[in-house]
Amino acid sequence: MFTMESVNQKSGILLLDKVIGPTSRQVVNGVTSLLRTKKIGHVGTLDPFASGLLILTVNQATKIGAYLEALDKTYIAHLKLGIQTDTGDLTGETIATQKVPNNLDFAIINDVLHSFLGKRLQIPPMYSALKREGKPLYRYAREGLEVERQPREIEIFDIELLSFENDVIEFSARVSKGTYIRTLGEEIAVALHTLGHLISLRRKAIGNFRVEDAEPLEKVAFERLISIRKALSHLPVFEVDEASIKDIMNGKPVKLPEIGQIVLLVSDEKAVALYEKRDDGLYYSRRGLF
Repeated sequence: MFTMESVNQKSGILLLDKVIGPTSRQVVNGVTSLLRTKKIGHVGTLDPFASGLLILTVNQATKIGAYLEALDKTYIAHLKLGIQTDTGDLTGETIATQKVPNNLDFAIINDVLHSFLGKRLQIPPMYSALKREGKPLYRYAREGLEVERQPREIEIFDIELLSFENDVIEFSARVSKGTYIRTLGEEIAVALHTLGHLISLRRKAIGNFRVEDAEPLEKVAFERLISIRKALSHLPVFEVDEASIKDIMNGKPVKLPEIGQIVLLVSDEKAVALYEKRDDGLYYSRRGLF
């Protein structure tokens, strides 16, 4: 008879505080070596110049990356005005300069930042990991090529000016999935009638997960795993009985209370599957987590 004892063993997410320097993929490779397990992914790529919260998905939790990726993200950024780089950050080459208006003050900058609140379209930068015909955009950029990118809808939920000194704006922003803070920084600079690039970027949160609860790479361990059940705590949860588990593992549709479009099914607090409601009122398997 099936039991839940083997489900989700050594599976879950790890909260890691990435340092400046390595790519997100290099961090994943380092953790893979430390934990001696091959199934590790990450949520929300951080550029090499950026630091902060990186969520790592381990073993069965690699199946839930998309549901964590959809969570809003919070950053603190430093935007240097007057200089534009080809990458939008301090790692790039200067491609243009422009005088910074001498009338900028806290009130003017704050008003401009608040004008970015809400939904808007944003064109992804060339220096990004988005792919075109299977090739990352940054590779085209390094070859001196620029390809057409479709604008994407993003949302700025909150943005706050923290300081302004020596033509450097420090701001925090809570944004939707797919938002490029480098591009946002450039857009802010243009709205201030100048140019700009990021000189630092730190991710403070993904959803309710905070960088203050994260560990450095050298302290990563299985003991720090957060269960899949807790990782998906933002989703509605339905406890299934043991008699239903076999049908759920076979992907059969089920009748559930209407508690949400996507529902996490659990048994004895262990994640079993994600089910989605369809037009006929039944819930259908979207992803097994065993």
